[in-house]
Amino acid sequence: MNIIHCADIHLGSRMDSALPKNLASERKAELRATFIRMLEYAKAHEVSAILLSGDVFDDALPKRKDKEFFYDAVRANPEVDFLYLRGNHDRLESYTVTDLPNLKTFTDSFTTYTYGNLDITGIECTENNALSMYAALKLNPDRLNIVMMHGQVTSHSEIDCVNLSELRGKYIDYLALGHLHSYRKEKLDERACYAYSGCLEGRGFDETGEKGFVLLHVGDTIESEFVPFAKRTIAEYTVNLTGTDSVYAAAQKVRGENTSSQDDLLRVILTGEVPYDNEMLAADMTKYLETDAYFVSVKDKTVRQYDALEYESSLSLRGEFIRTVLADDSYTQDEKQKIIALGLRALDGRELEA
Repeated sequence: MNIIHCADIHLGSRMDSALPKNLASERKAELRATFIRMLEYAKAHEVSAILLSGDVFDDALPKRKDKEFFYDAVRANPEVDFLYLRGNHDRLESYTVTDLPNLKTFTDSFTTYTYGNLDITGIECTENNALSMYAALKLNPDRLNIVMMHGQVTSHSEIDCVNLSELRGKYIDYLALGHLHSYRKEKLDERACYAYSGCLEGRGFDETGEKGFVLLHVGDTIESEFVPFAKRTIAEYTVNLTGTDSVYAAAQKVRGENTSSQDDLLRVILTGEVPYDNEMLAADMTKYLETDAYFVSVKDKTVRQYDALEYESSLSLRGEFIRTVLADDSYTQDEKQKIIALGLRALDGRELEA
């Protein structure tokens, strides 16, 4: 038996945290298209059930068009069971569509669905059950057990958290979690592992890396593999431009360190000290890289280098500071240069480096 574990679809997300309006609309459509592609993958790989571990929708009260899209997709795939557990984003979704026998839902009490030698058990965390729900989990040790929950893994119990210490030794084989937007798999105890599937599509530059879902193979045991599936990857990298002597040289270095695809969303963070004008550096670099990716964002954190000799005779605070340091024979020449560099950075309001 094959099962897909996914979560954090966030249908209805505006996708505009980093994108202009036209690209945000395109990404919303791509998110829906990726969900449909996942259903096609499920058919091709004889998937019997899809575990939706929370946040199918982005809003507590989803828009009608998003609800219709999801429930129509469930209706169009009657051979696949959809086990939908609400998360913190779609907690108020009312499961108003009740004519779908392949839609399996959960409540604030543990609910179990049985498939051969496998039990799939889930619970939705609320303010009322956040402390008490773990004591109510009773699983058969002679069966395979998948448990579905949504929240941040912790060592304490509260709403929107999953207390791992309360789940160890409960005869779980696979803990299917939602809430974190990147894939993560770790041991729970000697019998079980827990996993976040991550989201299907990254929505902003806080969701970098590969996105997709987990494919579970259920036999005598449960084996899992992460399946990268996003239309686009969000990538971020930092380039230190210290040592470059011109904007052209900086652009060549940035492009040389870019390993992302033209289909990706790309953020480049520029750092270091440069001797050339950096006021237009971000704009110039964005224009230079625009054909290298689907969307490019450049953050300029470089600082201009100051020449101490330029200020030594200046009737300014910087000049007085430099003259004072150079006249102090208690420092070596190397120490003076370091003090001057730090002092100029401080006078310019820059962050000091250790």
